[in-house]
Amino acid sequence: MTVSIRPGEPYPLGATWDGQGTNFAVFSEVAEFVEVCLFDDRGREERIRLPEVTAYCHHGYLPGVGPGQRYGFRVHGPWAPAEGLRGNPQKLLLDPYARAIEGEVRWVPAVYGHDQKDPSRANAEDSAPFIPRSVVSAPFFDWGHDRPPRTPLHHTLIYEAHVRGLTQRHPAIPPHQRGTFAALAHPAVIEHLQRLGVTALELLPIQHFIPERDHVARGLTNYWGYNTIGYFAPHAAYASTRRPGDAVREFKEAVRALHAANIEVILDVVYNHTAEGGHLGPSLCFRGLDNAAYYRLAEDRANYVDYTGTGNTLNMRHPHVLQLIMDSLRYWITEMHVDGFRFDLAATLARELHDVDRLSAFFDIVQQDPVISRVKLIAEPWDLGEGGYQVGNFPPLWSEWNGQYRDTLRDFWRGGGGTLSDFGRRFTGSADLYANTGRRPSASINFITAHDGFTLADLVAYDHKHNDANLEGNNDGHNDNRSWNSGAEGPTADQAVGERRARRARAILTTLFLSQGTPMLLGGDELGRTQHGNNNAYCQDNELSWLDWTETSHELLRFVARLSEFRRQHHAFHRRHWFREDEPNGKPVEDLGDIEWFRPDGAPMQPEDWHTAEPPAIAVYLRGAVDPAGASPAEFSDRRFLCLFNAREEPRAFSVPGALAALEWSVVLDSAHPAQLPTALRGSAIDAPGWSVLVLEAP
Repeated sequence: MTVSIRPGEPYPLGATWDGQGTNFAVFSEVAEFVEVCLFDDRGREERIRLPEVTAYCHHGYLPGVGPGQRYGFRVHGPWAPAEGLRGNPQKLLLDPYARAIEGEVRWVPAVYGHDQKDPSRANAEDSAPFIPRSVVSAPFFDWGHDRPPRTPLHHTLIYEAHVRGLTQRHPAIPPHQRGTFAALAHPAVIEHLQRLGVTALELLPIQHFIPERDHVARGLTNYWGYNTIGYFAPHAAYASTRRPGDAVREFKEAVRALHAANIEVILDVVYNHTAEGGHLGPSLCFRGLDNAAYYRLAEDRANYVDYTGTGNTLNMRHPHVLQLIMDSLRYWITEMHVDGFRFDLAATLARELHDVDRLSAFFDIVQQDPVISRVKLIAEPWDLGEGGYQVGNFPPLWSEWNGQYRDTLRDFWRGGGGTLSDFGRRFTGSADLYANTGRRPSASINFITAHDGFTLADLVAYDHKHNDANLEGNNDGHNDNRSWNSGAEGPTADQAVGERRARRARAILTTLFLSQGTPMLLGGDELGRTQHGNNNAYCQDNELSWLDWTETSHELLRFVARLSEFRRQHHAFHRRHWFREDEPNGKPVEDLGDIEWFRPDGAPMQPEDWHTAEPPAIAVYLRGAVDPAGASPAEFSDRRFLCLFNAREEPRAFSVPGALAALEWSVVLDSAHPAQLPTALRGSAIDAPGWSVLVLEAP
C-alpha cells in the first residue's frame, strides 16, 4: 500500500478524489506535523506525513488512492491541558470533513487522550482499533431531473420525524430497509406524507453521531442523534447495507424520491457542540486536532464553556470553525440537495463574547452567502446559557420554532383562564414577535408537540412525565409540560375520559392548522402515537419511540388529512402578509376588516374581555378576499370564515355577530364530530360542543 505523496492543495479541506488520486487537507494551528493514516481491509495501518502546511492547513496528495479508502489523522503537537493544548499522536482522529464514516466507538480507556487516573498526563495507548474510520467518498451521483420544490414558506406543512422511528415498524417496507434512508424513499412512506399534505420532511439529526459512554453502559443509546461527530457524513447506521459510502448514496436516493413527490427535506443540525463532551471526554476528532481553536475554553483553559448542557461549545469566534459550518451547510445543499435546516440550540451560534448577538459573524456570513441564504433556515431560538431564550429576536432571513405558540396553545386547551390575549397573538402569526423585524407570519413555526416532550396523545393523557425507562430516576425531561390528563393518569377504561382526550386532541390539531404561520406536525401524532408518558425519549431506540403502523387511529388520520386539505384550499389560513388593523366596529359587512374578534354572545371583544379568568371561549371572523400580493386567482376569491373555539367541558352557545348574521353560513369543520359533512346553519346561533373548534363558512 506504500505510495509516494505529493504536496497537494490546502483547499478543499477533507479527502477529495479527482479520479486519479486523493488530496488530503486538515486544519490545525498547533500541530507540529500531521500524519494521514491509511487502513486496508484487515485494519493494517500505514502512516504518511502530510508534507505541506499552508495557512495552518496540512495537506498532501496521494496518487492511486480513491473511493472506499479508510483513513484517519494523527496530530503531533504539544500536550498541555492547562493551556488548552491536547495533541496526542496515539489518538487516531476522524476527518472533520469526512463525507463518509465507518464503524463505531468502542468505549475503552484508549479512546481518551488523557490518562484516566491522572488527566494532566497524556494517554499512551493507541486508539486506532476502537475508533471509526473516515472513508474517501465518490462525489458522482445521477440526480436525473431532480429539482428542489422550493415551496413558499406560507404554503409549507412541516412533518418532524426520525429516520428509524418513522419506518422501523412499517409493514409495507422490506425488513432489511426499515429504519434506513432507503425506507424514506419507499412508496408507502411517500404516499402517507402526501395524504397528509406534507410539503417538508424535517429529519432529526442524520449527520454522523455517536452514543455517549454512559448510555451504552446502561444498555441505552443516543437515539435522537444530538451528538454529532461528522458534519459532512450521513449517519452510517441509517444505511440498509454496511458498505462504506452506501449511506451517502441512499440518502441522495431518498432526497431524489421525496423531491419527485414535491416534498422538501429539512435537516435538524447540531453545530453548537460535538460528541467529544467535556474536558474528560474522548479524543475522537476536534479535540485532538486543535482543541483551543474548535472549542470555547474557560478562563482556566483546561475546561470548557458550556452553553449547551453537553460539556462543550463550538468556538464560533474562530474563522476555521465558521468555515467548517458554512462548508458543511453548502455541501448538504449543493451535493446532497437538501432544502433547509433547523438549527439546534441556535442561540449558541450567535454568541460572540458571551451574549447572544443578532449582528454576530455567524448571521453575517449566512446573510451574504448566495447558497445558504436561499434555503429554509429555522432556528431553535434558545440555549441553556444566560440570556439564551431569544424567541422573536433572530434576523429577517430566519424563521423560528415559536415556543410561545406551543405554551399558549397548551394552556388554552387545558382550559386555563387568562390566555385569550396571548391566544389572539399566537393564532394570528405572532406579529408582536416577528413583524417589527421585517418578517412575515410564516416566520413563526407553529407547533404544539415535537420530538422533545410529550406526544399529542400523551399531552391529553398525562399530568406528569413518566421517564423511568431512561434509568435516570425520572429526573430527566421537562417538568413544565402544561398538560392535562383529562381526568385520569395514563391508560384508562373510562369512556368519558377517552372521549374527552380525543376531543381535545382534535381541537388542538384544528387550531394548529387554522393558525397563521407555518405548522409543524410531530410524526405519529396523526396516528395517535403514545410514548406512555415519557417526555424525553432521547435514549429509547425501541418500540417506545417507533411509530406503530398496525395500531393507528384511522379516524384521526382522516381528520388530520382533511384539516391539511382545508388549510391548503383556503388562503385565509395561510396568508402571506399580516392582518390589517381592525376597522371600527359597526361597519357594513363589506367594510369589516380582514379579522374581527367576538365574544360568544356575538359582541365585539372589549379590552377587559381579553383577560377573563374563565375557561376560554372566543370567536374570530376572517375575511378571506384580501391580501392579493403574490396570490393566485383562487386566493383572491377566498370565502369568509367564522371560527369558534370552546375550551370548556360544557357546550357553549355562540351567536353570529349582527353584522354577519345576514350571510348564509355553513358548518364546514366540527372537531367534536370529525366525520360530519358541511351543514347549513339555521338561525344565527349555534352550540359549540365542549372542547371543540367549529369553522363556519360563507360566500
